[in-house]
Amino acid sequence: MTISSDQPYKMSFATGGLLLNESVEVARLHVPTEAWDVTLHRALEEGVTSLPKAASRRRTLREIVNRISMLDEAELEFLVEGADRQDQQALLWLAACRAYRFVREFATEVIHERFLSFQLDLPLDSFDVLFSAKAEWDEGLAGISPTTRAKLRQVLFRMMREANVISNDNRILSAYVSPRLKSILVKKSPKDLILFPGLAREGGAS
Repeated sequence: MTISSDQPYKMSFATGGLLLNESVEVARLHVPTEAWDVTLHRALEEGVTSLPKAASRRRTLREIVNRISMLDEAELEFLVEGADRQDQQALLWLAACRAYRFVREFATEVIHERFLSFQLDLPLDSFDVLFSAKAEWDEGLAGISPTTRAKLRQVLFRMMREANVISNDNRILSAYVSPRLKSILVKKSPKDLILFPGLAREGGAS
């Protein structure tokens, strides 16, 4: 599953970070073929997240659904039943990249390119450079306030640390996924290997 190059910039990822535990629990609640709104309602009823305010719980769970609904049936099943924590982190990073165009472009245009050129440090201003370039031709991005932009940067870097894409000191890490997860990705969406530093080689094989 891939995203279209004309996908709108949805910048709601400022909610939380990777949200691993909550995302796995929501995925576990989901019944194949049911509408994701039904899953969202069930997650709210069962108190998947412990946030104190109802509005915050709904907003967080809606973003989780927005992300994990981008995974196909095989990926969701593996997330819940077969994946260890490292593979769960990888799958949720994949889901975020599919759900948010900017996150995907940051992964491919910044992280991937820096990794290939052995520039493994990832300065905070790399976010600002890409954001400014995209905002030149997108009114939605151009209208985002500096405060919100700083929050988005903070959360994206947090998400990347929690997904083991970068280290705590903001260095790009070489990705590792299990052979089983890699076989799922190669079969279903080989182009998505580029989202994991060092995983996409020789036309999709490492």
